[in-house]
Amino acid sequence: MAKWLSLVLATLCSVVPLTACGSQQRTTQPTAEKRKTDLNGSRLAIVKERGHLICGVNGEVPGFSFVDENGQYSGLDVDICRAIAAALFDDPSKVEYRKLSAQERFTAVQTGEVDILNRNTSWTVSRDISVGVAFAPIVFYDGQGIMVTKVSGATKLEDLAAKSICVLAGTTTEQNLADQMRKRGVENYNSVISDDVDALYAAYQEGRCEAVTADRSQLVARRSVFPQKDDHVILGVFMSKEPLSPVVADGDPDWFDAVKWITFATMQAEEFGIMSENIKTFESSEDPNIRRFLGLDNKLGEDIGLPNDFAFRIIKHVGNYGEIYERNIGQPLKLNRGLNKLWTDGGLLYSPPFR
Repeated sequence: MAKWLSLVLATLCSVVPLTACGSQQRTTQPTAEKRKTDLNGSRLAIVKERGHLICGVNGEVPGFSFVDENGQYSGLDVDICRAIAAALFDDPSKVEYRKLSAQERFTAVQTGEVDILNRNTSWTVSRDISVGVAFAPIVFYDGQGIMVTKVSGATKLEDLAAKSICVLAGTTTEQNLADQMRKRGVENYNSVISDDVDALYAAYQEGRCEAVTADRSQLVARRSVFPQKDDHVILGVFMSKEPLSPVVADGDPDWFDAVKWITFATMQAEEFGIMSENIKTFESSEDPNIRRFLGLDNKLGEDIGLPNDFAFRIIKHVGNYGEIYERNIGQPLKLNRGLNKLWTDGGLLYSPPFR
């Protein structure tokens, strides 16, 4: 009997390792001191030591990332990078931007050429598990659409049978288009592939294709700079879900946590009603949640390798998510926030608690 009981106990200990059997102990959470030590091998430490962030962007999509004739970058994706620089250095200008093509973007993250990729990149399961990257919080909920000229008379995908459709290489749009056409029984269409965003829309405007497909936000952005923008129509069809997210290299939890909570801070600030214009008034707030969020109490920032006032810095220099959206997309592109509203307003933006 004693031998049998010993065998049962040994089996239980091997199956349930968290149970305190014999000398085995529960796994404890890393201390703040250990976390600081671990940061030495993280991208977070590299960025801090370098003194500026290297951010991979598109550079050709107004509203998201666009570089003007003076070399100045702007857009929602750009502002997320500026928010990271503000959090780390108290200076949103400490960012070096690298324009990357769709084909170059993941390699640039994997090799460390860029610290973060913020290039209207969709989060998909295949990318998540196969290209060595990790996706930070979604910053824009989008969907693939298709744009045609008014004179084409097309109102649905079936109207594009036997037509040419411009598609960007190295993206998920080719597969999404093929899936939707097959679903509708439209097999005789022709994909005109371009390796560059500018070349894609140039081909469309030159009439080398009757339609162009991309994320709906990108279609709206590019149409806004067409010479005769009113001559083009974005059809009321969604071919896919396209959650756009910043991307970092996989296997670096400290850098991933920093990017993740910096991004969430822009959303949480909007939920709290904290804006760049009124942030000073919140310094005297008695709300413990707000005091914790702004780094006035406790050490949430220090525990993840950031300054305790990292959220304060972000909002002071860059603003909350609502400000970022309106400045880059809402006002210039007249694009309704839709799913990109806060969860409290019927949207999908939701930050976990800062506690």
